[in-house]
Amino acid sequence: MSIVVAKDLAKYYGAQDVFAGISFQIAHGDRIALVGANGVGKTTLLHIIVGLETPTAGQIERAKSLRIGYLSQRPDAGAEGTLFEEMLPVFEHLQAQQEQLRRLEKRMADPQQHAQAMQRYGELLQAFELAGGYTYELEIKRVLSGLGFAEEDFAKPLAMLSGGQRTRAQLAKLLLQKPDLLLLDEPTNHLDLQATEWLEELLGQWPGSLIVVAHDRYFLDKVANRVWEMGFGHMDEYRGNYSAYTEARELRLAQRQAEYQAQQHFIAKEQDFVRRYKAGQRSREARGRETRLQRLERVERPRQQKTISFSLSTKARGGNNVLVTRDLQLGYDRPLIECPDLLLLRTERAALLGPNGCGKTTFLKTLLGEVPALRGDFRIGTNVQVAYFAQGHEDLNEENTVLDEILRVKNLPVEQARGLLGRFLFSGDDVFKPVASLSGGERGRLALAGLTLHGANFLLLDEPTNHLDIPSQELLEQVLGAFPGTILFVSHDRYFIDALATQVWLIEDGRLRVYEGNYSDYVEQARQEALQVQATHPAPRAKPKAQKVPGDGASPQQAQARRQELEAEIERLEERLSSLAGELELASRAQHVNRLYDLGQEYALLEQELQQRLDEWSGVSATWPSHTSSA
Repeated sequence: MSIVVAKDLAKYYGAQDVFAGISFQIAHGDRIALVGANGVGKTTLLHIIVGLETPTAGQIERAKSLRIGYLSQRPDAGAEGTLFEEMLPVFEHLQAQQEQLRRLEKRMADPQQHAQAMQRYGELLQAFELAGGYTYELEIKRVLSGLGFAEEDFAKPLAMLSGGQRTRAQLAKLLLQKPDLLLLDEPTNHLDLQATEWLEELLGQWPGSLIVVAHDRYFLDKVANRVWEMGFGHMDEYRGNYSAYTEARELRLAQRQAEYQAQQHFIAKEQDFVRRYKAGQRSREARGRETRLQRLERVERPRQQKTISFSLSTKARGGNNVLVTRDLQLGYDRPLIECPDLLLLRTERAALLGPNGCGKTTFLKTLLGEVPALRGDFRIGTNVQVAYFAQGHEDLNEENTVLDEILRVKNLPVEQARGLLGRFLFSGDDVFKPVASLSGGERGRLALAGLTLHGANFLLLDEPTNHLDIPSQELLEQVLGAFPGTILFVSHDRYFIDALATQVWLIEDGRLRVYEGNYSDYVEQARQEALQVQATHPAPRAKPKAQKVPGDGASPQQAQARRQELEAEIERLEERLSSLAGELELASRAQHVNRLYDLGQEYALLEQELQQRLDEWSGVSATWPSHTSSA
């Protein structure tokens, strides 16, 4: 059954046509990846589905009582309270039930109201438990932690959070709300690798429907079961995940190209016949063919979205030892990273990975000389020339125009500079735009254009794929793969890392470790290490807590109430253990090493807690058998 149906949607802004003739249906359980180059109207289409914008033409119908959740790229800055408090309104119904239970507990102490209050208390307690009343605060903490928030962040006022953190908070609230249709616009932009893997695992089991816009191809592969591709004002639909889409798209483009060429060959042949025989004995046949040609429905020539086009070269060949470190410790007021002695050789490409805040950018800035090392030293090799791509494009001068910014990097003839900018999709009057007015994608393209002018043989790249559309990411992979120099780069794009890296440098718990190979090689090595650790060092077991068993000092009613509490807790723990078993299987299949280890730890602790509750329940039942509740 469809929950959203759209027919012939069109959107215009004045003379600008965004798209037209778009029709689709969204069924329960659809997980749709919405892809296309920047500027084709993906966010506009999301706004129409949500109801934030109305289509210029066409119709859209939504199922009655459909709950829609929308994550925008720009979070709401007006929220008040702490991060944890922002999540609580999702569970207002449970908080109201909790308050009712407290009032009933007071009434149960009154002998005159005890019987009636006890009966109502039991009914409400069961409903409260089934609705997740004992677990909603744990669920809030689980989601916030999964999205990369530390426990000390929970009490922080929202006003103190960065824009990226507020976006993650908005995403957490949506995931807790569990809407029927969830729309996510670039949800992975502010997530590190661990949080991205957690989110894709959650969305892979999402019970409702989902539309996601993302430039993370690995993420789309894990999450999507359908793909909508927007471009040139139209939309094409494909079944399967992102990899299936790319294969089907290539086949569809080849078929359309063949159909177009076949028709062009037919038209040329018919036109030649008309020219040759229109005035001769076969003029009647020629005029008939000419009429049919005029009525022929033309096959549209397949079009490809414009993408950036460039290459990278070096002015000189550097020494073989490009980067050498010794006893290096990095940080500011306190140590962030302890490094082993590193050696990066010419033509190697090292991916620097780790959670947000672990010091990846600090590492790069230390190599640039902007942040002094706390201990030890490093050496850049002979004849090695360094160029830096900043994650936030801080090197761009906001007051310059696009053209002035390129001329600032290198004094080129204006026509040559405009030609370079054209290869990065800045054409016509675009070159006179102020840098301050550029979008994230445009700023990224301008920074890349400047990078090509340095001629450096050692590139330090901090999130170079951020804000780039997928075609531009793919081209950047090819260009960097053919680059004759050395690259040290920070990225959370696993496709990009897999295609480019020859080493992985992982920062974890304040230490840097080196893995040979690309991302897939690193995952396998880390998985083997985790399994070995689990085999030799079992997860720590919780220390048993002394439990007070109601004895002669407890009333039968107190014993009965405690027995019911324990039964509810035991059921909750058993349900969570069952859920964890499924999550462990999924994490093992997906080779999410850190997730596998964390789940194993939690499973062992919960098993211990369950045994404690069972032991206490046995003690309560032995001291006060259930028949005493009628006394």
